[in-house]
Amino acid sequence: MAARKKAKAKPMNAFYAQSGGVTAVINASACGLIEAARKNKDKIGKVYAGRNGIIGALTEDLIDTSKESAAAIKALRHTPSGAFGSCRFKLKSLEENQREYERLIEVFEAHNIGYFFYNGGGDSADTCHKISQLSKKMGYPIQAIHVPKTVDNDLPITDNCPGFGSVAKYIAISTREASFDVASMCKTSTKVFVLEVMGRHAGWIAAAGGLATDDSCDLPIVILFPEVKFDQKKFLATVDAKVEEYGYCSVVVSEGVCWPDGRFLAETGLKDAFGHSQLGGAAPVVAEMIQKELGHKYHWAVADYLQRAARHIASKTDVDQAYAMGKAAVQFAIKGENAIMPTIKRVSSAPYKWTVGKAPLSRVANVEKMMPTSFISKDGFGITNRCRTYLEPLIKGEDYPPYKNGMPKYVTLKNLAVPKKLDDFEI
Repeated sequence: MAARKKAKAKPMNAFYAQSGGVTAVINASACGLIEAARKNKDKIGKVYAGRNGIIGALTEDLIDTSKESAAAIKALRHTPSGAFGSCRFKLKSLEENQREYERLIEVFEAHNIGYFFYNGGGDSADTCHKISQLSKKMGYPIQAIHVPKTVDNDLPITDNCPGFGSVAKYIAISTREASFDVASMCKTSTKVFVLEVMGRHAGWIAAAGGLATDDSCDLPIVILFPEVKFDQKKFLATVDAKVEEYGYCSVVVSEGVCWPDGRFLAETGLKDAFGHSQLGGAAPVVAEMIQKELGHKYHWAVADYLQRAARHIASKTDVDQAYAMGKAAVQFAIKGENAIMPTIKRVSSAPYKWTVGKAPLSRVANVEKMMPTSFISKDGFGITNRCRTYLEPLIKGEDYPPYKNGMPKYVTLKNLAVPKKLDDFEI
Protein backbone atom coordinates (compact mmCIF):
# COMPACT_ATOMS: atom_id res chain seq x y z
CA MET A 1 0.00 0.00 0.00
CA ALA A 2 1.43 3.37 -1.02
CA ALA A 3 2.41 5.69 1.80
CA ARG A 4 0.16 8.70 2.24
CA LYS A 5 1.58 12.03 1.24
CA LYS A 6 2.24 14.36 4.12
CA ALA A 7 -0.28 17.21 4.15
CA LYS A 8 1.22 20.50 3.08
CA ALA A 9 1.30 23.06 5.88
CA LYS A 10 -1.34 25.73 5.51
CA PRO A 11 0.24 29.12 4.75
CA MET A 12 0.11 31.72 7.51
CA ASN A 13 -2.34 34.59 7.19
CA ALA A 14 -1.37 38.26 7.18
CA PHE A 15 -2.55 41.20 9.23
CA TYR A 16 -2.58 44.62 7.54
CA ALA A 17 -3.54 47.92 9.17
CA GLN A 18 -3.48 51.63 8.42
CA SER A 19 -2.26 54.07 11.04
CA GLY A 20 -2.16 57.78 11.75
CA GLY A 21 -3.39 60.49 9.41
CA VAL A 22 -4.57 59.02 6.13
CA THR A 23 -3.50 60.23 2.68
CA ALA A 24 -4.69 60.40 -0.91
CA VAL A 25 -2.64 57.28 -1.73
CA ILE A 26 -2.49 55.05 1.36
CA ASN A 27 -5.14 52.84 -0.23
CA ALA A 28 -2.85 52.43 -3.23
CA SER A 29 -0.37 50.78 -0.84
CA ALA A 30 -3.16 48.55 0.45
CA CYS A 31 -4.01 47.68 -3.13
CA GLY A 32 -0.40 46.78 -3.96
CA LEU A 33 -0.08 44.68 -0.83
CA ILE A 34 -3.33 42.74 -1.17
CA GLU A 35 -2.86 42.11 -4.88
CA ALA A 36 0.70 40.86 -4.26
CA ALA A 37 -0.51 38.58 -1.47
CA ARG A 38 -3.21 37.12 -3.71
CA LYS A 39 -0.55 36.26 -6.27
CA ASN A 40 1.41 34.38 -3.58
CA LYS A 41 -1.31 32.22 -2.04
CA ASP A 42 1.15 29.38 -1.52
CA LYS A 43 3.12 31.64 0.86
CA ILE A 44 0.44 33.90 2.36
CA GLY A 45 -3.10 32.77 3.17
CA LYS A 46 -5.69 35.44 3.71
CA VAL A 47 -5.04 39.11 4.38
CA TYR A 48 -6.97 40.29 7.41
CA ALA A 49 -7.20 44.07 7.82
CA GLY A 50 -7.46 45.67 11.23
CA ARG A 51 -10.57 47.77 11.58
CA ASN A 52 -9.27 51.15 12.75
CA GLY A 53 -5.63 50.19 12.74
CA ILE A 54 -3.84 48.29 15.50
CA ILE A 55 -6.98 48.64 17.60
CA GLY A 56 -8.53 46.06 15.28
CA ALA A 57 -5.85 43.57 16.30
CA LEU A 58 -6.24 44.22 20.03
CA THR A 59 -10.03 43.94 19.94
CA GLU A 60 -10.03 41.08 17.38
CA ASP A 61 -11.99 43.27 15.01
CA LEU A 62 -10.61 41.88 11.78
CA ILE A 63 -11.79 42.43 8.20
CA ASP A 64 -11.62 39.57 5.70
CA THR A 65 -10.25 41.17 2.53
CA SER A 66 -10.68 37.86 0.65
CA LYS A 67 -14.40 38.67 0.54
CA GLU A 68 -13.67 41.67 -1.68
CA SER A 69 -13.67 41.28 -5.46
CA ALA A 70 -10.55 41.83 -7.53
CA ALA A 71 -12.25 44.90 -9.03
CA ALA A 72 -12.93 46.40 -5.59
CA ILE A 73 -9.33 45.90 -4.47
CA LYS A 74 -8.08 47.36 -7.77
CA ALA A 75 -10.28 50.44 -7.20
CA LEU A 76 -8.42 51.13 -3.93
CA ARG A 77 -5.57 52.44 -6.08
CA HIS A 78 -7.60 55.51 -6.99
CA THR A 79 -9.61 55.90 -3.75
CA PRO A 80 -8.45 58.35 -1.03
CA SER A 81 -8.46 57.99 2.75
CA GLY A 82 -8.14 54.73 4.71
CA ALA A 83 -10.43 51.99 3.40
CA PHE A 84 -10.22 50.00 6.63
CA GLY A 85 -10.15 52.85 9.13
CA SER A 86 -7.08 54.27 10.83
CA CYS A 87 -6.19 55.26 14.39
CA ARG A 88 -3.77 57.21 16.53
CA PHE A 89 -2.71 54.61 19.06
CA LYS A 90 0.85 53.94 20.18
CA LEU A 91 1.74 50.67 21.88
CA LYS A 92 3.70 51.06 25.09
CA SER A 93 6.84 49.02 25.63
CA LEU A 94 6.59 45.34 26.50
CA GLU A 95 7.75 46.14 30.02
CA GLU A 96 5.09 48.83 30.48
CA ASN A 97 2.11 46.89 29.15
CA GLN A 98 2.82 43.22 28.61
CA ARG A 99 -0.89 42.41 28.54
CA GLU A 100 -1.35 44.21 25.21
CA TYR A 101 1.37 42.10 23.61
CA GLU A 102 -0.04 38.92 25.09
CA ARG A 103 -3.38 39.87 23.59
CA LEU A 104 -1.82 40.41 20.17
CA ILE A 105 -0.27 36.95 20.29
CA GLU A 106 -3.62 35.46 21.31
CA VAL A 107 -5.30 37.09 18.31
CA PHE A 108 -2.49 36.16 15.92
CA GLU A 109 -2.53 32.53 17.10
CA ALA A 110 -6.31 32.30 16.93
CA HIS A 111 -6.29 33.42 13.30
CA ASN A 112 -3.03 31.80 12.14
CA ILE A 113 -1.39 35.18 11.50
CA GLY A 114 2.34 35.11 10.82
CA TYR A 115 2.77 38.35 8.87
CA PHE A 116 2.22 41.86 10.23
CA PHE A 117 2.09 44.82 7.84
CA TYR A 118 1.66 48.29 9.36
CA ASN A 119 1.09 51.20 6.99
CA GLY A 120 1.99 54.50 8.63
CA GLY A 121 4.56 57.09 9.68
CA GLY A 122 7.23 57.34 12.35
CA ASP A 123 5.11 56.31 15.33
CA SER A 124 3.73 53.41 13.30
CA ALA A 125 7.28 52.32 12.50
CA ASP A 126 7.89 52.23 16.25
CA THR A 127 4.81 50.04 16.79
CA CYS A 128 5.87 47.76 13.94
CA HIS A 129 9.36 47.47 15.38
CA LYS A 130 7.92 46.42 18.75
CA ILE A 131 5.75 43.79 17.07
CA SER A 132 8.78 42.43 15.21
CA GLN A 133 10.42 41.69 18.56
CA LEU A 134 7.57 39.43 19.72
CA SER A 135 9.22 36.31 18.31
CA LYS A 136 12.35 36.92 20.35
CA LYS A 137 10.78 38.18 23.56
CA MET A 138 7.63 36.05 23.71
CA GLY A 139 8.37 33.11 21.47
CA TYR A 140 5.79 33.82 18.76
CA PRO A 141 6.85 33.68 15.09
CA ILE A 142 5.84 36.94 13.41
CA GLN A 143 7.36 38.88 10.53
CA ALA A 144 6.66 42.60 10.79
CA ILE A 145 7.09 44.90 7.80
CA HIS A 146 6.43 48.62 7.98
CA VAL A 147 4.84 50.18 4.88
CA PRO A 148 5.88 53.86 4.68
CA LYS A 149 3.24 56.58 4.61
CA THR A 150 3.18 60.17 5.74
CA VAL A 151 2.22 63.47 4.17
CA ASP A 152 4.86 65.14 6.35
CA ASN A 153 7.67 63.43 4.37
CA ASP A 154 9.67 63.07 7.56
CA LEU A 155 10.63 59.37 7.57
CA PRO A 156 14.40 58.85 7.40
CA ILE A 157 16.41 56.84 4.84
CA THR A 158 13.69 56.71 2.17
CA ASP A 159 14.05 59.44 -0.48
CA ASN A 160 10.45 60.50 0.10
CA CYS A 161 7.26 59.19 1.67
CA PRO A 162 4.13 57.98 -0.14
CA GLY A 163 1.41 60.54 0.49
CA PHE A 164 3.74 63.53 0.36
CA GLY A 165 3.96 63.96 -3.41
CA SER A 166 0.20 64.35 -3.78
CA VAL A 167 -0.06 66.84 -0.91
CA ALA A 168 2.86 68.78 -2.38
CA LYS A 169 1.11 68.88 -5.76
CA TYR A 170 -2.12 70.10 -4.15
CA ILE A 171 -0.36 72.85 -2.19
CA ALA A 172 1.77 74.00 -5.11
CA ILE A 173 -1.27 74.24 -7.39
CA SER A 174 -3.47 75.86 -4.73
CA THR A 175 -0.80 78.45 -3.96
CA ARG A 176 -0.42 79.32 -7.63
CA GLU A 177 -4.18 79.53 -8.26
CA ALA A 178 -4.86 81.56 -5.11
CA SER A 179 -2.02 83.93 -6.04
CA PHE A 180 -3.61 84.55 -9.43
CA ASP A 181 -6.88 85.30 -7.63
CA VAL A 182 -5.29 87.79 -5.23
CA ALA A 183 -3.33 89.44 -8.04
CA SER A 184 -6.57 90.20 -9.85
CA MET A 185 -8.18 91.84 -6.79
CA CYS A 186 -5.30 93.53 -4.99
CA LYS A 187 -5.83 97.03 -6.39
CA THR A 188 -9.02 97.58 -4.41
CA SER A 189 -9.35 94.51 -2.18
CA THR A 190 -7.25 91.71 -0.64
CA LYS A 191 -3.50 92.23 -0.75
CA VAL A 192 -2.28 89.25 1.29
CA PHE A 193 -3.46 85.65 1.19
CA VAL A 194 -2.28 83.25 3.92
CA LEU A 195 -2.46 79.48 3.46
CA GLU A 196 -1.82 77.20 6.44
CA VAL A 197 -0.49 73.72 5.65
CA MET A 198 0.36 70.62 7.66
CA GLY A 199 3.82 69.93 9.07
CA ARG A 200 4.38 69.80 12.83
CA HIS A 201 8.18 69.80 12.83
CA ALA A 202 9.24 69.44 9.20
CA GLY A 203 8.54 72.02 6.51
CA TRP A 204 8.35 69.77 3.45
CA ILE A 205 4.70 70.59 2.68
CA ALA A 206 5.24 74.32 3.16
CA ALA A 207 8.23 74.09 0.81
CA ALA A 208 5.93 72.78 -1.91
CA GLY A 209 4.29 76.22 -1.95
CA GLY A 210 7.55 77.46 -3.44
CA LEU A 211 6.87 75.43 -6.59
CA ALA A 212 3.99 77.81 -7.35
CA THR A 213 6.49 80.28 -8.74
CA ASP A 214 9.10 79.50 -11.38
CA ASP A 215 10.91 81.05 -14.36
CA SER A 216 7.69 81.19 -16.37
CA CYS A 217 5.44 82.34 -13.53
CA ASP A 218 6.82 85.03 -11.22
CA LEU A 219 4.76 85.19 -8.02
CA PRO A 220 5.46 86.85 -4.63
CA ILE A 221 5.52 83.88 -2.23
CA VAL A 222 6.70 83.96 1.40
CA ILE A 223 7.12 80.61 3.21
CA LEU A 224 7.26 80.05 6.96
CA PHE A 225 9.09 76.82 7.89
CA PRO A 226 9.11 75.01 11.27
CA GLU A 227 12.88 74.72 10.88
CA VAL A 228 13.24 78.53 10.93
CA LYS A 229 12.34 80.36 14.16
CA PHE A 230 9.71 83.00 13.48
CA ASP A 231 11.16 86.51 13.30
CA GLN A 232 8.12 88.78 13.30
CA LYS A 233 9.92 91.98 12.36
CA LYS A 234 11.80 90.39 9.47
CA PHE A 235 8.68 88.59 8.24
CA LEU A 236 6.51 91.71 8.21
CA ALA A 237 9.18 93.67 6.40
CA THR A 238 9.42 90.94 3.75
CA VAL A 239 5.66 90.82 3.22
CA ASP A 240 5.43 94.60 3.01
CA ALA A 241 8.24 94.69 0.43
CA LYS A 242 6.43 92.07 -1.69
CA VAL A 243 3.20 94.06 -1.56
CA GLU A 244 5.09 97.22 -2.51
CA GLU A 245 6.70 95.51 -5.51
CA TYR A 246 3.86 93.28 -6.76
CA GLY A 247 0.79 94.84 -5.21
CA TYR A 248 0.05 91.64 -3.31
CA CYS A 249 1.69 88.66 -1.56
CA SER A 250 0.89 85.01 -0.75
CA VAL A 251 2.11 83.46 2.49
CA VAL A 252 2.40 79.69 3.03
CA VAL A 253 2.72 78.92 6.74
CA SER A 254 3.37 75.52 8.26
CA GLU A 255 1.24 74.66 11.29
CA GLY A 256 4.47 73.92 13.20
CA VAL A 257 6.08 77.36 12.96
CA CYS A 258 7.48 78.45 16.34
CA TRP A 259 8.35 81.64 18.15
CA PRO A 260 12.01 81.99 19.15
CA ASP A 261 11.19 80.55 22.60
CA GLY A 262 9.87 77.35 21.03
CA ARG A 263 6.14 78.00 21.44
CA PHE A 264 4.01 77.11 18.43
CA LEU A 265 2.21 80.00 16.76
CA ALA A 266 -0.74 77.62 16.56
CA GLU A 267 -0.49 76.07 20.04
CA THR A 268 -3.92 74.98 21.33
CA GLY A 269 -2.79 73.43 24.60
CA LEU A 270 -4.26 70.04 23.64
CA LYS A 271 -2.42 66.77 22.93
CA ASP A 272 -3.23 63.95 20.50
CA ALA A 273 -3.09 60.23 21.28
CA PHE A 274 0.63 60.12 20.46
CA GLY A 275 1.35 62.94 22.91
CA HIS A 276 1.98 65.50 20.17
CA SER A 277 0.78 69.07 20.64
CA GLN A 278 -2.48 69.58 18.78
CA LEU A 279 -2.06 72.48 16.41
CA GLY A 280 -4.43 74.70 14.51
CA GLY A 281 -4.65 78.39 13.81
CA ALA A 282 -1.27 79.60 12.52
CA ALA A 283 -2.93 81.25 9.52
CA PRO A 284 -5.24 83.59 11.46
CA VAL A 285 -2.40 84.51 13.83
CA VAL A 286 -0.20 85.52 10.90
CA ALA A 287 -3.02 87.22 8.98
CA GLU A 288 -4.15 89.34 11.91
CA MET A 289 -0.55 90.30 12.58
CA ILE A 290 -0.26 91.55 8.98
CA GLN A 291 -3.45 93.58 9.27
CA LYS A 292 -2.55 95.07 12.64
CA GLU A 293 1.07 95.95 11.87
CA LEU A 294 0.90 96.68 8.11
CA GLY A 295 -2.74 97.53 7.54
CA HIS A 296 -3.09 95.22 4.55
CA LYS A 297 -6.42 93.57 3.89
CA TYR A 298 -6.11 89.79 4.03
CA HIS A 299 -7.79 86.44 3.56
CA TRP A 300 -6.61 83.19 5.03
CA ALA A 301 -7.39 79.49 4.60
CA VAL A 302 -6.41 76.23 6.25
CA ALA A 303 -5.77 73.38 3.81
CA ASP A 304 -6.31 70.85 6.64
CA TYR A 305 -7.92 67.57 5.47
CA LEU A 306 -8.39 68.91 1.95
CA GLN A 307 -4.67 68.68 1.20
CA ARG A 308 -4.37 65.03 2.16
CA ALA A 309 -7.71 63.88 0.74
CA ALA A 310 -7.33 65.38 -2.75
CA ARG A 311 -7.06 62.17 -4.77
CA HIS A 312 -8.61 63.92 -7.79
CA ILE A 313 -5.32 65.70 -8.42
CA ALA A 314 -2.85 63.17 -7.02
CA SER A 315 0.71 62.93 -8.29
CA LYS A 316 1.20 59.92 -10.56
CA THR A 317 4.69 59.51 -9.14
CA ASP A 318 3.18 59.32 -5.67
CA VAL A 319 0.50 56.79 -6.66
CA ASP A 320 3.05 54.56 -8.37
CA GLN A 321 5.40 54.67 -5.38
CA ALA A 322 2.64 54.02 -2.84
CA TYR A 323 1.52 50.94 -4.79
CA ALA A 324 5.13 49.76 -5.11
CA MET A 325 5.72 50.01 -1.35
CA GLY A 326 2.72 47.78 -0.61
CA LYS A 327 3.81 45.25 -3.21
CA ALA A 328 7.42 45.30 -1.96
CA ALA A 329 6.31 44.68 1.63
CA VAL A 330 4.84 41.32 0.58
CA GLN A 331 7.86 40.43 -1.54
CA PHE A 332 10.20 41.13 1.38
CA ALA A 333 7.99 39.16 3.77
CA ILE A 334 7.91 35.98 1.68
CA LYS A 335 11.71 36.16 1.44
CA GLY A 336 11.85 35.96 5.24
CA GLU A 337 12.58 39.62 6.01
CA ASN A 338 11.55 41.03 9.38
CA ALA A 339 11.73 44.43 11.10
CA ILE A 340 12.29 46.37 7.89
CA MET A 341 10.62 49.07 5.80
CA PRO A 342 10.62 49.21 1.99
CA THR A 343 12.17 52.48 0.83
CA ILE A 344 12.28 54.64 -2.27
CA LYS A 345 15.82 55.07 -3.61
CA ARG A 346 16.39 57.98 -5.99
CA VAL A 347 18.70 56.96 -8.81
CA SER A 348 18.61 60.31 -10.62
CA SER A 349 16.58 63.53 -10.63
CA ALA A 350 16.81 64.46 -14.32
CA PRO A 351 15.44 62.25 -15.68
CA TYR A 352 13.75 61.09 -12.50
CA LYS A 353 14.47 57.44 -11.78
CA TRP A 354 13.91 55.45 -8.61
CA THR A 355 14.02 51.91 -7.32
CA VAL A 356 12.93 49.98 -4.21
CA GLY A 357 15.28 49.56 -1.26
CA LYS A 358 14.90 48.61 2.38
CA ALA A 359 15.81 49.96 5.80
CA PRO A 360 15.93 48.35 9.27
CA LEU A 361 13.17 49.60 11.57
CA SER A 362 15.75 50.23 14.28
CA ARG A 363 16.95 53.15 12.13
CA VAL A 364 13.46 54.36 11.19
CA ALA A 365 11.37 54.31 14.36
CA ASN A 366 11.07 57.67 16.15
CA VAL A 367 13.45 59.46 13.77
CA GLU A 368 12.24 62.60 11.94
CA LYS A 369 13.80 63.90 8.73
CA MET A 370 13.80 67.69 8.65
CA MET A 371 14.31 70.06 5.75
CA PRO A 372 18.06 70.44 5.07
CA THR A 373 19.42 73.94 5.52
CA SER A 374 20.55 73.81 1.89
CA PHE A 375 16.88 73.53 0.81
CA ILE A 376 15.88 76.83 2.46
CA SER A 377 16.83 80.20 0.93
CA LYS A 378 19.24 82.41 2.85
CA ASP A 379 16.50 84.82 3.93
CA GLY A 380 14.56 81.87 5.41
CA PHE A 381 11.40 82.56 3.41
CA GLY A 382 11.80 80.47 0.26
CA ILE A 383 13.26 77.35 -1.33
CA THR A 384 16.57 76.89 -3.16
CA ASN A 385 17.15 75.38 -6.59
CA ARG A 386 18.43 72.27 -4.83
CA CYS A 387 15.09 71.92 -3.07
CA ARG A 388 13.23 72.50 -6.33
CA THR A 389 15.26 69.74 -7.99
CA TYR A 390 14.26 67.40 -5.19
CA LEU A 391 10.56 68.34 -5.12
CA GLU A 392 9.60 68.72 -8.78
CA PRO A 393 9.77 65.02 -9.77
CA LEU A 394 7.55 64.08 -6.82
CA ILE A 395 4.56 66.09 -8.06
CA LYS A 396 4.84 65.13 -11.72
CA GLY A 397 2.21 63.22 -13.63
CA GLU A 398 -1.55 62.95 -13.28
CA ASP A 399 -3.41 59.80 -12.26
CA TYR A 400 -7.05 60.83 -12.38
CA PRO A 401 -9.68 58.55 -10.85
CA PRO A 402 -12.64 57.51 -13.03
CA TYR A 403 -15.51 60.02 -13.03
CA LYS A 404 -19.28 59.57 -13.12
CA ASN A 405 -21.77 62.43 -13.40
CA GLY A 406 -18.96 64.89 -12.91
CA MET A 407 -17.76 63.31 -9.63
CA PRO A 408 -14.82 61.00 -8.92
CA LYS A 409 -15.94 57.40 -8.53
CA TYR A 410 -14.40 55.94 -5.38
CA VAL A 411 -14.90 52.50 -3.87
CA THR A 412 -16.40 51.63 -0.47
CA LEU A 413 -15.46 48.12 0.58
CA LYS A 414 -17.83 45.66 2.25
CA ASN A 415 -15.37 45.22 5.12
CA LEU A 416 -16.94 41.97 6.34
CA ALA A 417 -15.80 40.95 9.80
CA VAL A 418 -13.90 37.75 10.54
CA PRO A 419 -15.82 35.71 13.18
CA LYS A 420 -14.33 36.25 16.63
CA LYS A 421 -12.79 33.36 18.55
CA LEU A 422 -11.71 35.09 21.76
CA ASP A 423 -13.23 36.99 24.66
CA ASP A 424 -13.60 40.76 24.49
CA PHE A 425 -10.61 42.93 25.36
CA GLU A 426 -10.71 46.48 26.67
CA ILE A 427 -8.06 49.01 25.67
